[in-house]
Amino acid sequence: MDIRQLARGTVEWSRIERVVRTLADRYDLEEVRVEFLEADNWLSTPCVINDEYFVKIVSRQNALVQGVLTAGRNVGAFSSGTEGFFDRFDTPLQMVEHEYEATERMRTVGMNAPRPIDAFEVNGLGVLVLEYLPDFQTLGGLSDEAVADLSVPLFETLATLHEHGLAHGDLRAENVLVADGDLYFIDATSVTEGRVDETTAYDLACGVAMLEPRIGAQQAVNAAATVYDGETLLSARSFLDFVRLRPDHDFDSTQLRSEVEKAADIGPQ
Repeated sequence: MDIRQLARGTVEWSRIERVVRTLADRYDLEEVRVEFLEADNWLSTPCVINDEYFVKIVSRQNALVQGVLTAGRNVGAFSSGTEGFFDRFDTPLQMVEHEYEATERMRTVGMNAPRPIDAFEVNGLGVLVLEYLPDFQTLGGLSDEAVADLSVPLFETLATLHEHGLAHGDLRAENVLVADGDLYFIDATSVTEGRVDETTAYDLACGVAMLEPRIGAQQAVNAAATVYDGETLLSARSFLDFVRLRPDHDFDSTQLRSEVEKAADIGPQ
């Protein structure tokens, strides 16, 4: 069994049926078609209802895993020379309410994100409902050439988030969707307010780490340098070793460090 499936656990079918019945009642659905998705996700069971609603079902075990991951990330942040800035949630309801609010805030500042519809609890399960984007690919599913074309828009989108005092906190290829040529951010995690410099640097480190295996260190860093100044690039460098420890990032940190140092003097002023 895949370690993500093991960590995520299995929600009993009877509990899933209750969630589906609740959704049918809330949205007056006469017929319900459910498609479960094979997603690279530790923290929920995702499905699509009637090709209209994207639903995440969050269990108590998902919340426990989120707490473990958060503790590990905060230790990693400490090893990078700063206090931890990731927030944990105690319940499945808190998890889905946060993602609802984070998605709404991203849309409020002008970013593309699926429209949040609902967040509620059913029988101890957190349920998040977003609009379903039927024709999308993740950034990881695109060709290297397409990724290269989107590299600067990716950092421009990220900068929009940061300019409004927000952060993503879990930037990876699976959390960036592409639909009709537009970028959509999903699955933002919770980071401590008032830590803008650190969370911006961390997001930026994740961004270049995500792109390096696809388009090379130089092009990834140069794309970031069209948007972020040299000081921010150098701050991101301190998080690269931390990001490299994550199981969802595999990149050449030595090469990235070198390219960041080269680009730091020529970023936007």
